[in-house]
Amino acid sequence: MAKPINEFVNKIICGNCLELIKEIPSSSVNLIITSPPYFKQRDYGGYEKEIGNENRAEEYVENLLKLFYECFRVIKNDGSIVFNIGDKYENSSLLLVPYRFAIEVLNKLPVKLVNDITWVKLNPTPRQFRRRLVSSTEPFFHFVKSDDYYYNIDEFMNLLDKSRTKRNGNGNNLGKKYFGLIENSELLEEQKRRAIKELEEVIEEVKSGKLYSFRMKIKGIHSLPFGGQEGGRKTQILKKGFTIIKLHGNSIKRDVIESPVETIKGAKHPAIYPEYIIQELLKLLTREGDIVLDPFMGSGTTAFACKKLRRNYIGFDINQNYCKSAVNNLKEIKINNAITEWII
Repeated sequence: MAKPINEFVNKIICGNCLELIKEIPSSSVNLIITSPPYFKQRDYGGYEKEIGNENRAEEYVENLLKLFYECFRVIKNDGSIVFNIGDKYENSSLLLVPYRFAIEVLNKLPVKLVNDITWVKLNPTPRQFRRRLVSSTEPFFHFVKSDDYYYNIDEFMNLLDKSRTKRNGNGNNLGKKYFGLIENSELLEEQKRRAIKELEEVIEEVKSGKLYSFRMKIKGIHSLPFGGQEGGRKTQILKKGFTIIKLHGNSIKRDVIESPVETIKGAKHPAIYPEYIIQELLKLLTREGDIVLDPFMGSGTTAFACKKLRRNYIGFDINQNYCKSAVNNLKEIKINNAITEWII
């Protein structure tokens, strides 16, 4: 039977997540973000019935689905569900466990998969395989239950934007190569004059700080745009003989996050996902004061990130030692002490 959500907020509760989540009221959580125990990867404390100890990958996916049904129930209509799952080799072949799970979710529930965000590990475990490459990526699947999900893309990875303080050559050589390309192009004289005029104007915009940088495409020199850019830019090149692409300085928000694997001295948990990634996803998918649930809290990473960014957390974990450690470490966490850089 469901209890008031306030009984869970900002607490780490020890117990089986499949049972505890049933006590959470429906449509009461803004974000669920978690990393379940991977299939046959690690011993998380000798809990034989814990998810991850199944004999077959199909059983593992089935148990994850049982949890996901409850996640779907408790998430708000504008909320998100993010699962990070690692893969497994068996008989020298990848099982594709994360993708089996994602496909089953899409087949069984009315959700949408917004992104398969790839975590690129900058410091993967140093191994030397003779017959395969070292695995250095893991997926974070972002599911939603409606098209009205909260999404603050400007806050996501804005650390990259803030770090780009040096402009792309805004000195005397800015755009110099394009003047030469225009002069030697197949453009008509009138087109060349117009190209030079617009080039000089955009250079002034960069120098004055209105733009971060720009790119220029010239007919007969550069290939025509394709795909989503074909309409406007291709038309400009064909009619005017050139097009200018203005760059406003914000980095492209890609479905890739590069971050080291976390290694924390004295941590009791054998597998810690990076707090940097969790913070970025919190900024992307939640507001201050929102409620974030992690059914596999483990070492407490999600709770740490929530406290620093003024989000409310709920954490479950079956291992008493992990729960006690996370609660103790939370006492040392300071608000607004978010990660501004990572160091390998």
